[in-house]
Amino acid sequence: MIITTLLVVVMIFFIFRVIPGDPALIMLGTEADESQVAALRSRLGTDRPLPDQFAGWLAGALRGDLGVSLRFNQPVTKMIVDRLAVSVPLALFAIALVIAISIPLGVLLALARSRLVELSFSYLSQLGMAVPSFWVALLLMMLFGVVLRWIPLGETVNWQRDAVASVRALMLPAIAIALPATAIVARYVRGGLVDQLRQNYMRAALSKGLSFRRAVYRHALRNALMPVTTVLGVIFADIVAGAVIIETVFALPGIGLLLVTAVSYRDFPLIQGLALYIAVVVVALNFAVDLLYRVIDPRVRPGGSARDG
Repeated sequence: MIITTLLVVVMIFFIFRVIPGDPALIMLGTEADESQVAALRSRLGTDRPLPDQFAGWLAGALRGDLGVSLRFNQPVTKMIVDRLAVSVPLALFAIALVIAISIPLGVLLALARSRLVELSFSYLSQLGMAVPSFWVALLLMMLFGVVLRWIPLGETVNWQRDAVASVRALMLPAIAIALPATAIVARYVRGGLVDQLRQNYMRAALSKGLSFRRAVYRHALRNALMPVTTVLGVIFADIVAGAVIIETVFALPGIGLLLVTAVSYRDFPLIQGLALYIAVVVVALNFAVDLLYRVIDPRVRPGGSARDG
């Protein structure tokens, strides 16, 4: 993880430097005079030699100093941390929905010996994966906010002022994020469990007197969750890194909306800081998935074997 993170840091820094064009000219426009361009280059540090730029940026990143936003004139680190108060609860809410719905649903579908149920789920899951999340978000806003008026639209997230209103503001965005992910994970759970139910160890467990329910939940489901864990890791990384489209649709002041704003205003330090944040989150969550493998399957532990389970 450490090596990957260092490679990501190097790539983020040099990719932004090898992109054609002068960042100062891109931000100010071609009509800016030389004094303005020179001042911005000095502020960005792009007038220094490349090794000095990298050393300064790396030292700042290790201290948690990612520079100052040109658009908002605030420290980039502070802006990211402030937006986490929206993005992290939204991600946790969506992740909880995905786990709470997809795993039981996948188990039920794997155990249901009905062709009609299988076909219905196949069509519905394909629909859930095919429909764009922003379209789901708009439908949810129309249904629950306009037609039924169950959830007020336009509420802001401020946990200190009104926690209940903050939860309401995150409900529809979390559902819009969770629906496509739930369809994907449920398909993997069902497919993995159906495959495990056909294995010889299940027949052996049942022949020794173990109940079918216990054999499923103690052995088959645990083995079926191995490939599901990888999928969950990818989905969680995508959610935590910033639900850009959903946050923009609902105007939630999170990481996703901040990234859109940074790109719109060509805020070079802010874009670079957000790219680093997203990359570190993805690397850390993938590392966490690797550690979770050891909990789910003892065979991946050093010296582990199938008998350890």
